[in-house]
Amino acid sequence: MSDQPEITRALAGIGPRLKAVRTHRNVTLAALSAATGISKSTLSRLESGQRKASLELLLPIAMAHQVPLDELITAPKIADPRVHTTPRKVNGATFMPLTRQPCPLQAFKMIIPPERTEPDPRVHEGNEWLYVLSGRLRLVLGEHDVVLGPGEAAEFDTRQPHWFGSAGRGPVEILSLFGSQGERMHLRAKPKGRSAE
Repeated sequence: MSDQPEITRALAGIGPRLKAVRTHRNVTLAALSAATGISKSTLSRLESGQRKASLELLLPIAMAHQVPLDELITAPKIADPRVHTTPRKVNGATFMPLTRQPCPLQAFKMIIPPERTEPDPRVHEGNEWLYVLSGRLRLVLGEHDVVLGPGEAAEFDTRQPHWFGSAGRGPVEILSLFGSQGERMHLRAKPKGRSAE
């Protein structure tokens, strides 16, 4: 077949591209293994070309890096710093992932429609930090029922019953940092009364 050499070259280039995508995102083999369920040795052999790539191996890797599958098969555009993501709808809210690499903390921008007003508290493992960009957010957390405006934030253990939705006539835009294993945010701030050095 006339295109056989091109296929051979494309297959031979997958290993180096896998390594380039992973190292560009500062992801260790151990972290990628935990995110995909593929052993470190298999990932290492894929990157070195000692293991032939298959769809069963490439799909979980692409999902963990949150990149299109073709980025692993064709040369990735490493120089482009933008995060290219596909928004998805969950219970009427629009979620836009802001992180590409598998890591303990994931960042999202969320747009919650004004129709989402009926509390339906849920619980799950993790820790969440919310920051309101625009609109008014109603947060039901255990026995608390509070409204947050632009510039306000909340952090909570998601094992507490929680729900959030619109408290106004328009949509609410928020940033969400979520740690699925209960990781908390660490904020650093200069103590009051201390002069700048």
